[in-house]
Amino acid sequence: MRFAELTTFRVGGEISNVIIGDSEEVIVSALSTNPDIHVIGGGSNILAADAPYNGTVLVVNTKGSQLDYDACSGGMITVAAGVQWDEFVAQTVAAGFSGLETLSGIPGKVGAAPIQNIGAYGQEFSAVVARVRTWDRSANKQKTFTANQCAFGYRTSLFKEERNRYVILDVTVQLKKGELSIPITYQELAKELGVSEGERAPVSQVRERTLAIRARKGMVLSESDHDSWSAGSFFVNPSVSPEHAAALPEDAPKWPNADGSVKLSAAWLLERSGIAKGERFGGAGISTKHVLAITNAAGATSEEILDLARKCQKAVEDNFGIRLVPEVQLIGATL
Repeated sequence: MRFAELTTFRVGGEISNVIIGDSEEVIVSALSTNPDIHVIGGGSNILAADAPYNGTVLVVNTKGSQLDYDACSGGMITVAAGVQWDEFVAQTVAAGFSGLETLSGIPGKVGAAPIQNIGAYGQEFSAVVARVRTWDRSANKQKTFTANQCAFGYRTSLFKEERNRYVILDVTVQLKKGELSIPITYQELAKELGVSEGERAPVSQVRERTLAIRARKGMVLSESDHDSWSAGSFFVNPSVSPEHAAALPEDAPKWPNADGSVKLSAAWLLERSGIAKGERFGGAGISTKHVLAITNAAGATSEEILDLARKCQKAVEDNFGIRLVPEVQLIGATL
């Protein structure tokens, strides 16, 4: 089996040995007997090298969820790490819960959500986490974390900082029962819904409109749309000092962080640095819909995607003195 078969980029070399972790017992056994095993879920945030991978890959593929509903606290839902993320979101919306609707359409599996602290349209996963149950590879035993212990930050967590230590087994989220969404704080989504920022809308409608926005940007997986043959946003939005932010053009999007730094739009920086939608480098390309996504446009190799990413980094660094950091996890490859 190749990484090309296990990742949304659809590139990557042959893997020596693949274990399908379709039960917790299989996962724990594999982790206990092979300390060097590489763990992946949906492969939606991975770019693997073209060269053969001489090692073992464990694919987390567990299923199932359990609901414990309380009229006061809402729904406590425990879901296995191997469940497809958007399938889980769809289930919560259909069951009448709010809290995940703006995270609709994000590719990958549930186990990746706390690692990356996935987020979109004004919402982050950390806002609904109750606890995360893991396998601690260092201690060779289970360990459960409360939300406060997960060290969540912008697209990061304790599990990302110690990526090779903790493997997510399941996640428990706490959602509210109700027909209306969380407050809509993202301007683009509010406009799509026809509401003012801070207002609420029907949960099912928010999911529907979120999926529509993501589809227009090529960020809903599709066999026929090569713009979705990617890892979504390739780079994270950078944070800089207030002085650096103040020196940028007035129309540069800026968001203050709690630590005093200022978050910028990586997409704006790329566009202002001459990176254009649809630009090609061999088989790799910038999405025709969203400048922040690098895609497998036409039989790309991993190295072509990396070369295009390097070009993006250099352009922004040359123009603004900011080094974009990849959001994508690299296996056997470097920028």
